[in-house]
Amino acid sequence: MNIYLDNAATTPVDPDVFEAMKPYFLSDFGNPSSTHAHGRKVRSAIEFARKQVAQLLNVTPGEIFFTSGGTEADNTLICSCIDTYELTHAITTKIEHHAVLHTLEHLEEQGKIKLSYVALDEKGHVDLKDLERLLKENERSLVSIMHANNEVGNLNDIDEIGVLCAQHKAIFHSDTVQTVGHYQHNLRNLNVHCITAAAHKFHGPKGIGFMYINKNTKINPFIYGGAQERNMRGGTENVPGIIGLAKALEIAYQDMESHQNHIQGLKDRMIAKLKSSIEGVSFNGDSDNADKSLYTVLNVSLPPSPDNDMLLFTLDINGISASGGSACSSGASTGSHVLGGINADPERGAVRFSFSKYNTAEEIDFTVEKLAEFYNKVEA
Repeated sequence: MNIYLDNAATTPVDPDVFEAMKPYFLSDFGNPSSTHAHGRKVRSAIEFARKQVAQLLNVTPGEIFFTSGGTEADNTLICSCIDTYELTHAITTKIEHHAVLHTLEHLEEQGKIKLSYVALDEKGHVDLKDLERLLKENERSLVSIMHANNEVGNLNDIDEIGVLCAQHKAIFHSDTVQTVGHYQHNLRNLNVHCITAAAHKFHGPKGIGFMYINKNTKINPFIYGGAQERNMRGGTENVPGIIGLAKALEIAYQDMESHQNHIQGLKDRMIAKLKSSIEGVSFNGDSDNADKSLYTVLNVSLPPSPDNDMLLFTLDINGISASGGSACSSGASTGSHVLGGINADPERGAVRFSFSKYNTAEEIDFTVEKLAEFYNKVEA
C-alpha cells in the first residue's frame, strides 16, 4: 500500500483546483500589472479570487493580501507590526511554528524587542492567566499565538486571547495555517488584527498563501519593489496559485462538515486501535481530545525502545508516510521543540499522523497493524 498520513506538512491538490489553475499557465498568462487586455483579464481573475476568500472569512477584499505562503505572511505581519507601531515587547509561546519563533528571536537578538513566553499548562495549552499577567505588565505588546499547533494539534482559544489583547491594547497576530480551510472563520467577530494561511494545507497549491490585515490596522510593507497587493507586497503575483487558493478554500467550505466527520472518524478509529494493539501507547499534548485538538492531527507517544530511531524508516518501507514532528524541522538532528516545550518524555517514540479527506479506514488499519508488528517484534 501507498499511504500518505502527513497532511499537516502538505496536502495533495484537489483535481478541481488543478483544473481551475490550468488556464493561467497556458492561455491566460498576462501580467496582471499590464494595462492591455491580456493583463486586465488576469487582474480581474485575481480580484475575483480575493473577493471569494474575503466572503468566506466574512471580511472585505481590501483586507486580504496574497503572499508566497504562511512563512512570508508570518514574517511580514510580525516585523511590520513591530516596525509600524514601534512596539518594544512581544509575547508568544515556545511551541509556535519556527516562522514565528525564529522571527521574534531574531528581532530580540537585534535589540528591537524584549520577548516573553506565556506559560503552558500540562497539556500544552496557553495559560490565559499568565497571558493576562504578561499583558498587564507590558501594555501595547505584540501577541503572536497560533490557532492550532502543527505538531500535537492543540487548539488555542483565540477568541479569549483576542479579548485579553483588546483589553490591554495589544496587537494580536495568529498563525492560522493549520486551521484555515478546516474550520469556519468569522474574522469580523474575532478580536484579531491579522492572521496567516497557506493554500497547500487545504488541498491547494504550494507557494501561495495570504494574510488578513484588519482594515483598522495599517502597517508598512515588508517586501518592496512594486505596487502589487495595493503597495503591501512587491513582486509579480503568483496568478495560478491565487486562483488555486481561492478554489481550494471554496471547496473546503462547501464540504467542511462532511470532511470533518470523515476525518474525525479516522482519527477516533486510530486512537481506539492503537490502544488495543500497543500496550503503553499514549498521545502527546491534547492530541486525543476531540474538543481541544485538530481533527486532522494525532501525535502518538510510543513506549521507550532502543529501536525507536528506526520507527519512521520502518513505516516508510511499508509505504506509510508520516512525520516525527513538524515537517519543517524533520531533517534536523535535534528533537522537536514542540515536544520539548510540553515536556514530553524524550525516551518515547513520537509520530505525527495527519489525515485528509482522501484517507480511508483501510489505510488506518494497515498503519496500526505495522506499528503493532514493530513493537511486538521489539518486545520479543
